[in-house]
Amino acid sequence: MSNTEPLPDQRQYDLNQGGGHRHAPDGDGSGARRAALIIHTIADVAAVFLGLWIALYLLEANQANVFVGFVEGMADWLAWWSQDIFTMDTDGLRVLLNYGLPAVIYLLIGHGVASRVRRL
Repeated sequence: MSNTEPLPDQRQYDLNQGGGHRHAPDGDGSGARRAALIIHTIADVAAVFLGLWIALYLLEANQANVFVGFVEGMADWLAWWSQDIFTMDTDGLRVLLNYGLPAVIYLLIGHGVASRVRRL
């Protein structure tokens, strides 16, 4: 038997690891990455609802359908601030612009904020 290998119970421990009195964050950025992922995902989901409503409207989906009504309600809630910015005679173009603008803005702002949070 050789004495070069330590036995499992003879491990060396770092006194600053785990039970120390420091109150600093982990430093590995896992909290920032998690927050960035949440922000990124929320922006993507918002843009998907808006894009889905544009597609359903342009494809003349059945407005009486429960799913179509749900998507329309979510899109209206997400795009409340941009309603009637563009008032065109063509309904398809009006819906595309009034719901497409917030989708692009949510993506740009959400991804930008997530990128900044990820750098923390």
